[in-house]
Amino acid sequence: MTEKEKEKLLLVDDEPGVRESVQAYLEDNEEFQVQVASNANEAWDLLQKETPDLVISDIMMPQVDGYQFLKKLREDPRFKALPVVFLTARGMTSDRIQGYQAGCDAYLSKPFDPEELEAIVKNLLERRSVTFQENSSNTQLEKMAQEIKEIRTILGQQYSLVQTPSPIKIELTPREQSVLDLVAEGLMNKEIARRLETSVRNVEKYVSRLL
Repeated sequence: MTEKEKEKLLLVDDEPGVRESVQAYLEDNEEFQVQVASNANEAWDLLQKETPDLVISDIMMPQVDGYQFLKKLREDPRFKALPVVFLTARGMTSDRIQGYQAGCDAYLSKPFDPEELEAIVKNLLERRSVTFQENSSNTQLEKMAQEIKEIRTILGQQYSLVQTPSPIKIELTPREQSVLDLVAEGLMNKEIARRLETSVRNVEKYVSRLL
């Protein structure tokens, strides 16, 4: 796997030993590239330069703890869906609940099994990839639907420009219809009167009503 294809992880922990051991273990897999930060503020600065595929963060850190850091991430549209794994010595059920309520995706208590961390990271990254593909597919479908709608609108406008207006429907008596037919044939009033066996005066009245 080339360097460009590696999944980028951001590890945030104030304990140098934890940072070094976790970074070494994950990078030994050759699927991951791990960037480290010793506190939340340093991690935030790194996030402004490059968005990782996943964040692994301690909770108990000076200045800004993990909960505050996660809250800041979730409030930023850029990182709202960024997977976050908490690593912490606080393993009480209430602590885990607080972590999940804050928006973390997984919670591991120290000491933890590195293999379990690796499995969690892979699982979250796979889910993120599937979600991204689904969202991308939905976006393409929505775009296609919008384009079809716009094309139909344009075609409808063009059709309305070229089509001739519908003729006005007029209710005619049988005699008026007969006069109209003969007028359409080009006959004069006198000839129409002869064919219909009526007076020229009546024909003129019918014609005037038709105009």
